[in-house]
Amino acid sequence: MIPETPLPAHKRRNKEIFGWCMFDFANSSYTTVIISVIYCDIFTQIVVPPTSNANNPFAEGNSFWAWSLAISYLFVVITGPIFGAITDFSSWKKTFLFLSYIGCIVATFALYYVEPGWVLTGFILVAVSNFFFASGENFASSFLPFLGSKDDLGKISGYAWGVGYFGGIGSVVLASTLGDVTLENYSNLKLVGPYTAIFFLLAGIPTFLFLKEPVVHFGQREKVNYLKVGIERVVNTLRHAWKFKDLMIYLISLFFTMAALAIVISFAFIYGSQIVHTEANHRQAMFLFINVSAALGAIAFGVVQDNFGAKKTFNITLVLWFLVCGLIYYVAEITDLVNGTFGTNWTIQWVFVTMCSLAGLGLGSTQSASRAIVGIFSPESKSGEFFGLWGLSGKIAAACGLFLFGYIQTIVSLKNAFLVVAMFFLVSFLINFFVDEERGMANAKE
Repeated sequence: MIPETPLPAHKRRNKEIFGWCMFDFANSSYTTVIISVIYCDIFTQIVVPPTSNANNPFAEGNSFWAWSLAISYLFVVITGPIFGAITDFSSWKKTFLFLSYIGCIVATFALYYVEPGWVLTGFILVAVSNFFFASGENFASSFLPFLGSKDDLGKISGYAWGVGYFGGIGSVVLASTLGDVTLENYSNLKLVGPYTAIFFLLAGIPTFLFLKEPVVHFGQREKVNYLKVGIERVVNTLRHAWKFKDLMIYLISLFFTMAALAIVISFAFIYGSQIVHTEANHRQAMFLFINVSAALGAIAFGVVQDNFGAKKTFNITLVLWFLVCGLIYYVAEITDLVNGTFGTNWTIQWVFVTMCSLAGLGLGSTQSASRAIVGIFSPESKSGEFFGLWGLSGKIAAACGLFLFGYIQTIVSLKNAFLVVAMFFLVSFLINFFVDEERGMANAKE
């Protein structure tokens, strides 16, 4: 028998990077179809019946939607750092990633059984599926420091985010065949859960074929209580957080960014539908433009980050977000100004679509840059643990942001509540000035 010739190291690494990127491609089906574009409208407008309040008939559905996601993020907050520490010590990253993958797929498929008015059932399934999705994000991200040198992490992370948006496009194109979001069409709409689950299942297979389990040696592991070890390692990391000062400051800055992004991802299409009154053609164009610009932005800003620094790149994306939030808030006034100045006949819906396309440039790049910064600041022996802290900061932020937003929009309207998003981006930008990128990288190497 002729022995199998091992692949060269760079080809093995390329296969692993491909497998890792494919998980972003696969799980984008969930966050895009379920959270951002289609099921958010189904839940807020059909599963939760509209109220008699003509000025804000979907306020109750919006609140339940926000609070379901917020609760799921709180559970990720509780479990994320501990699970991350366990995967570091046990070399079970791939096992935990697989369990989160299966859990999200099963809970998403089960959305098929939710009927109009079954608010509690829908609420629970959205929370459970999002818990597994968000946990999987943490587990997948903890592989990043092992896929290349720290100088390449921005590009690798950017490639994955970029590929992920094309997965989102493919899954939404598939789900869009189900028709309009109306009560009369619900027998077709309920298939959105199975469609998304099957897409996620099939697209995620390359990840588990090609991605290898990174092993970091900690010595003797027999008869170890991994839960105890996980808790002890998290407590130890928090106790010595001052040694990783720049990572901790950055996670505080990231808190406000992720709070804002959670609201944007969960409510952008709801905002368009309820405030700007977008129709099916506007939503389709908006979705396509956002995802294409987000993919290009993630890849382009990944290259920018490796050449100009992670912190500068992240700050540029925050400035972009702040400006876009202002444009969206004043979209009606800007539409009148553009038409009056240039003699055009643009509708407010198409101006809104154009502005959201600009936001797409920041959507992929901001998240990709944040993941790469944590990878740069993380020692390899604590990658799972530190990405657990990354997830903790992000998920606490998402929970707080969504709880706050869900409450405020019942008081001051959905449009005025959106000003919270712009303020969160501004605060994050100001805090990030205290992060020293070079010092953070030096601490990780030591």
